[in-house]
Amino acid sequence: MKNILVIGAGLSASTLIRYLLDQSEEYGWKVKIADIDEDLARAKVNGHPNGSTIKFDATDEEQCLHEVSRADLIISMLPAKMHYGIARSCVKLGKSMVNASYVSDEIKLLDEEAKRAGVLLLNEMGVDPGIDHMSAMQIIDQIREMGGELLSFRSFTGGLVAPRYDNNPWNYKFTWAPKNVVLAGQGTAQIIVNGMYKYIPYHRLFTRIQRINVLDYGEFEAYLNRDSLKYRSIYGLDNIPTMIRGTLRRPGYSRTWNVLVQLGMTDDTYTLENSGNMTYSDFTETFLKYRPEVSLERNVAEYVGIDEDSTIMYRLRWLGLFDKRRKIGLKNATPAQILQHLLEEKWHFEKHDRDMIVMQHQFGFTTLNGEKEKIISSMVVEGDDHTHTAMSKTVGLPVAIASKLILQGRLKLTGVHVPTIKDIYQPVLDELQEYGIKFIEEQIAVEDYLHY
Repeated sequence: MKNILVIGAGLSASTLIRYLLDQSEEYGWKVKIADIDEDLARAKVNGHPNGSTIKFDATDEEQCLHEVSRADLIISMLPAKMHYGIARSCVKLGKSMVNASYVSDEIKLLDEEAKRAGVLLLNEMGVDPGIDHMSAMQIIDQIREMGGELLSFRSFTGGLVAPRYDNNPWNYKFTWAPKNVVLAGQGTAQIIVNGMYKYIPYHRLFTRIQRINVLDYGEFEAYLNRDSLKYRSIYGLDNIPTMIRGTLRRPGYSRTWNVLVQLGMTDDTYTLENSGNMTYSDFTETFLKYRPEVSLERNVAEYVGIDEDSTIMYRLRWLGLFDKRRKIGLKNATPAQILQHLLEEKWHFEKHDRDMIVMQHQFGFTTLNGEKEKIISSMVVEGDDHTHTAMSKTVGLPVAIASKLILQGRLKLTGVHVPTIKDIYQPVLDELQEYGIKFIEEQIAVEDYLHY
């Protein structure tokens, strides 16, 4: 029997745990779920004979070493900042580890030590990062094998609500961490376009959108991720003229979100005095010039330069930002916390709702014969329910499949890795298709270099 230790039983672990338990009899696995909330872990195991649970404190080094020592493979589904302590225990005890988070600089420093210990620390095995890497590298390698030269790469991903449940004017609901959405994009976005470096500051980010059509799901818009440039080295594309990564939303979202940015509502660096007794109209008023002679709505519209009767203003009214009666009720809160508090109510992911992950890559290249071609590769995955969401499936299944490959001895790698090599991405992508997670490719000829 092989013993698998899964640390963390949160939303992203649901489908992972189901996969491991479903296949445990066939492959001879015992699956232990460790979480600070053991009741949550028990619910995920649901009485399966090959599953067990423990109450687990990831900051308890002694407990960590004890549990890691008893496992053949460790899967960490903890928050990203907590992986390092688990990884150190794994290296010390000669155990391999898989996680879905971005590889940290700390974990990168464990590479040589992990190699000496003969263990694999496999990171970024989720959806983004994860499926984005694997699906991109599959086509990048195919283009290279055909003798082509890749000249542009654009990649866009979004976690949204499925079309049938898309019923508010923002066309968005919280299907994942609300705080990450509210603080998204802060910093400076970095891209390269046709050999020219572009740097887009946060206060302009949501005005620099790109329109994307995805299969039969219609039109989306993308705002830029913070640092697209680092992916050149990850994908072996150091000299590529165009590299862009972005986050997908439905049309109109970004322009409206930009108003909140311009007002200062996404700032998380200071607190507002008396915020608990403020109404939402008071909150909105705090960011504006004192103009008692005009309505609050007109003051906002004129401040940000939009029509008072625009769809942007309609979305702001729908949020309740001009409500003069309802109090916020949060003491000493930052603007971002107040905004998040409101959005969690208005963008609530209802019990009957289903989420959706949308991903699209665009590859512009010249063939061996010098012809200009473009490949568009798109994936859309909808959730089954509130437990096995699209996010849970696309995060958990790649982790689970990679774990199986390690336990079967099919991955001979040691050290710190992400899934950009064929030995990892090919079998994972092949099996993901069995679960409906697949890419549809369109290849077209292009004449204009700039439209690669």
